[in-house]
Amino acid sequence: MQHPPQVQTLTVLGVESSCDDTSAAVVRWSEGRPAEVMSNVVADQAELHARFGGVVPEIAARAHTEKLDLSVEAALTEASVSLSELDAIAVTAGPGLIGGVMAGVMFAKGLAAGTGLPLIGVNHLAGHALTPRLTDGLPFPYLVLLASGGHCQFLVVAAPDRFHRLGGTIDDAPGEAFDKTARLLALPQPGGPSVEATARDGDPRRFAFPRPLLDRPGCDLSFSGLKTALLRARDDCIRQHGGLRARDRADLCASFQAAVAEVLSEKARRAILQYIQSAPVSPAMAVAGGVAANAEIRGRLEAICNELGVRFLAPPIRLCTDNAAMIAWAGIERMRIGRIDESALSARPRWPLDSSQAAMLGSGKKGAKA
Repeated sequence: MQHPPQVQTLTVLGVESSCDDTSAAVVRWSEGRPAEVMSNVVADQAELHARFGGVVPEIAARAHTEKLDLSVEAALTEASVSLSELDAIAVTAGPGLIGGVMAGVMFAKGLAAGTGLPLIGVNHLAGHALTPRLTDGLPFPYLVLLASGGHCQFLVVAAPDRFHRLGGTIDDAPGEAFDKTARLLALPQPGGPSVEATARDGDPRRFAFPRPLLDRPGCDLSFSGLKTALLRARDDCIRQHGGLRARDRADLCASFQAAVAEVLSEKARRAILQYIQSAPVSPAMAVAGGVAANAEIRGRLEAICNELGVRFLAPPIRLCTDNAAMIAWAGIERMRIGRIDESALSARPRWPLDSSQAAMLGSGKKGAKA
């Protein structure tokens, strides 16, 4: 009597603590079936950092150490999974705020040692870049715009551990520019949602902000000058009216957001044209990272993809911001190709995805930023 072949199944716990969100998740993959996010617990630290106008690394690291075990316990409970039913533990090993990354890595090491489970170190950026495979089963190779608070890159994703950078930011990331804009306009943090909400009532044509690097070929980006232009426009408004009116604030946000969206969409066009030269069987572009939650930017990118006949994907907003489901999934992807780490796994504040190219943002003692 012949028995049907056993379907391979992997159930992985993910741990994420690279910035200001402590997250734990359980993801299950079975051969021939869509991946299942069984739980995805996120404990944010917004209240802890609100009065400082941004994330304070020391406060973030301490909060991670207090919430990691609670988040993991909640994720396992929500998934109705015990530690004995897991196949591995995946953890963000970089890049990020080193205190938070260390807290997560040390916690995962202890849990792996206590349970005997394999440990998988995941690049946080790879987690974002591989999310379209978690949500939509997107086949390799595909193009992804990874746009977050600290990073912005156009990447061709060829395999779980192979990424080719077509371009990226030479200074501020767009998420960082949104946060700085919010601080300049006295809006709450995180800046992305605040600026987007305020921009809804504004005129995107009132302020003629620059579109940096659009006059140069290639896919590299710059947002530092845009932030400076907004600062000058804000100061002009204050001088003219004796303060910053609500209408001024809304128009500044709308004009800033329109500039960022136009730059990203035009650079995306160039990246797509490069990417499709390799004749992928199912050409697709995905957007990932916290900035992918911005509706204006999503809309512009989708329009470009439709124009060029390329499939467009944007993960659900809950999987765009930092979360452990993407880390668990990246762990599954790495496990399937035999990438398992030992207890010597170390936290890395800097960890470029495409190590074959020169770093765009400098290297210094701790390695290349991006």
